[in-house]
Amino acid sequence: MANPNKAKGTMWESAVRDYLNTTLGLVDEAGTFRDVFSALNVRRPAQEGAADVGDVHAAPFILECKNVKSPAVPTFLRQANLEARNAGYPYGVAVVKVPRANVRKGRVHYSVNTWTRVRGELGVPARKFAERYAFAPSTRGLDTGKWYLTHDVEDFALLLRDMRRNLRT
Repeated sequence: MANPNKAKGTMWESAVRDYLNTTLGLVDEAGTFRDVFSALNVRRPAQEGAADVGDVHAAPFILECKNVKSPAVPTFLRQANLEARNAGYPYGVAVVKVPRANVRKGRVHYSVNTWTRVRGELGVPARKFAERYAFAPSTRGLDTGKWYLTHDVEDFALLLRDMRRNLRT
């Protein structure tokens, strides 16, 4: 791959995908899908056409993965939500690499709207939801369009497991 920034981004996307598949028990010890046809497998889709469908699919989420020095989280969230719509998924989140940290410590960011919809899907009160999944708010200024909630990839895996359990019941 000739572009080093593209290579860094691809490595980060793959690391997130692999961590989630392993943590959720979707792959065996060799890293092979237990059920190659399962819609629950976390995948990196091939990009086709003008309508980007996100970097990683972890149903019901589209993950927009970023490995950058200066994160622009509100911009990343707008992109994630657009790509979720393009892919036909209900939720888009941005997953930002933390320099020199394990993938499980990457930061997963949610718009207030997405956070509220996910919380509603699980039927959990706001404070309990924030505590259970270790969310931290970012409320800079009066423009609520720039507010977001964050936790790490490790907590996202727990939330994803609970979301999937809730959707099957």
